[in-house]
Amino acid sequence: MGVETLKIKLLAILLMCSFSGFCSENTLDKKEQGEFNPKEMILHHVKDAYGFHLWDWDGHSVSIPLPVLLWVDGELVSFMSSEFHHDSNGEVVVERNGHRFVNYHEKIYQLASGASALAFNEDHYPSNASKPLDISITKNVFMMWISVLVLLLLFITTARKYKQSTQNVPTGIAGFMEPLILFVRDEIAITMIGKHKYKRYMPYLLTIFFFIWINNIFGLIPIINGANLSGNIAFTFTLATFTFIVTTFSGNKNYWKHIFWMPGVPVPMKIFLAPIEVIGMLVKPISLMIRLFANITAGHIIILALMSLIFMFKTIAVAPVSVLFALFIAVIEIIVTAIQAYIFTVLSALYFGMATEEEHH
Repeated sequence: MGVETLKIKLLAILLMCSFSGFCSENTLDKKEQGEFNPKEMILHHVKDAYGFHLWDWDGHSVSIPLPVLLWVDGELVSFMSSEFHHDSNGEVVVERNGHRFVNYHEKIYQLASGASALAFNEDHYPSNASKPLDISITKNVFMMWISVLVLLLLFITTARKYKQSTQNVPTGIAGFMEPLILFVRDEIAITMIGKHKYKRYMPYLLTIFFFIWINNIFGLIPIINGANLSGNIAFTFTLATFTFIVTTFSGNKNYWKHIFWMPGVPVPMKIFLAPIEVIGMLVKPISLMIRLFANITAGHIIILALMSLIFMFKTIAVAPVSVLFALFIAVIEIIVTAIQAYIFTVLSALYFGMATEEEHH
C-alpha cells in the first residue's frame, strides 16, 4: 500500500467520523425542533457535556460516560452520566440519596420536593428546580487531565533523553521538543523580557504555550467530538488571570510609576492618565481571554454552519461545496492551533517585559 493511498484512507476515515458525529448531534431534539435548527445544533456542539457522545447505533447512543459529582445539602452525590441516557431535555430523572436530578441542556438541576418533571416560567427557565454545586468531571475537564499527562510525558521523556545522552545531542522526542523550546526562549522570552530576566518566566511561558497548543490539537480530533478546552471561556479566563497575577507581582517601581503617576507630563495630565492606565492594566488580561476563546470557537462554528447548509437546503447538491469549504476551514484551524498558542505566550511575555523594564535615563 502506497503512502499517498494510506493518507487518503486516513483522511476519509477522519471525515466519516467527523460527519457521523455531526449527524448524530443533529438528530437531537427533533421532536422539540420539528425542523432542523442550526443554531441549536451548533450551540449544543460547542458547549461542554457530561460525557463523550460518539455516534448512534440502531436507535441507541454509543457514548463514553463520565462521573457526575454534585454537592447537595452537605453531602456528595455521585453517579455516571450514562444514567441520563444521553438526554439533555430534562426528561430522564435520576434519583440518588433522596434527591432527583435532571439534565437540561447540559446543566444539571435538582428538582424541588414532590416534583416529577421540570416546569418552566415565561422565560422558559426551570421554575421548580435549583442548581446544585456541580464539580463533575465533564469532557473538557477530562481532556484537560489528559493534556496534563501528555505534557508531563513529553517533558519528562525529553529530560531523560538529555541525561542519557553523553554528547548532549537530542534524539527521539527530545529532537522534536528542543527546537520548540529554543523558539519560545529565543523568539519570545528573550525578545520580550530581556536576556537578564527571562529565565524566571520560562517555566510559565513553556507551560502555557504547550498547554494551549496541545488542547487546541485535541479539539480537532473527531472522536473527541468537540471537547475543545480553549473554546471554554472559563479556561481562557483562568489562563489570563494567571498572566495578570504574574504581571502584577512582577511589576517594579518604574512599572507602577508609569501607571499611577506618569513621569514627564504635567500634573493635571498625570491625574487624567492614571485611571486610563489602570483600565488598560485590567483590559490586557480580558483581551487575552477573549482572543483565544473567540478564535478557537469561531473555527468550530464556521465548520458546523457550512455543514448545516446541506440540511437547510435539503439537497445533496450543496454537499460538495459545504464539505470542501469545511475542509478548507479545518486546515486553517490546524494552523490556528499553533498561532493562538504563540500569540497568547507572546503577549504574556510582553506584559512581563513591561512590568520588569528598568527606568531609562
